[in-house]
Amino acid sequence: MDIYSAGDAERDLRAVLDGAPTDAVSGEWTATTMQAGHASRMGGYHSRDGSLLDHDDASLRILDDVVARIAAGSATPVNKVVVRWSRARLPWQRGTVRVEATFDAALVPRGPDDPLYAKAADARRSFWNSVGTAEPGFALERGEANIHGQTRWFQPHRRIMQVQAGDQILLATDGLSTPWAGVTTPENGVECEVFMRLGGAGNPMPSDPASLSLWAGVLIGVGDLVADGYRVARDVRENGAILFCRLHAECRPMTRLALSADSRVIEGLPFGPVPLIEATPLRDDELAGMDEDDPWGASGARRALQRRGILSG
Repeated sequence: MDIYSAGDAERDLRAVLDGAPTDAVSGEWTATTMQAGHASRMGGYHSRDGSLLDHDDASLRILDDVVARIAAGSATPVNKVVVRWSRARLPWQRGTVRVEATFDAALVPRGPDDPLYAKAADARRSFWNSVGTAEPGFALERGEANIHGQTRWFQPHRRIMQVQAGDQILLATDGLSTPWAGVTTPENGVECEVFMRLGGAGNPMPSDPASLSLWAGVLIGVGDLVADGYRVARDVRENGAILFCRLHAECRPMTRLALSADSRVIEGLPFGPVPLIEATPLRDDELAGMDEDDPWGASGARRALQRRGILSG
């Protein structure tokens, strides 16, 4: 592969960056290359007083292309690229562009054997064993991993635990709170775990093998949606409960899934405790009269869960 140098990037970027907003006098962007499913770019044009200016980001997608080409064509490892632009002093001159490509060891993604992953998994299992008895295996595990040993949740854990708690079986996601791979920010993934109750007195959700298989698959899908970055834990905390998604035909008579805040937290995770979110399938008749304009269907979800005895009035 031909080497694509910083000089080549400066040449390709100059004409595009010179299309800056009228008030822009400089610009700076910092980008990281794709690592373990994650890449980033931040920055923009600045006015004379240093403030950031609004600009159509679509015209700057060339920055992403340049970063990828530098990383692919460099003779030495590169995972961070800084682009700096300054406006020309005279109208007929071209602006100045400088591109700096470096390797930042702090950005190297965590590998599949990083001890943080085992610490997170141990903390979750310890918690569930304090609630009931966690099965040694998993009700469902999706282990299709990328070259970094990560599953779709961008970490090595994408699975559903099974916990016997009295006359109920609990199904729980086991990986949403595992620290992200390829991201150095100290966060426990999406900062929550989701669980569902099957069986027990008054619960319309049976705990037979067919139901276990069905709802474990549903919970994997719920985990996928939660992991997509919608800050679900925040929305549940602020509303108490929300209607999260519709259920497929196999789940009938249950048609909607509500998420509600649980008072417990999982301690011992690498970057602090995370809350639990309870997932409850609901029937259409339990949501009769719901205000369709209510954001997240929160009031309807709360009323239905209060009738179920899951939320207090």
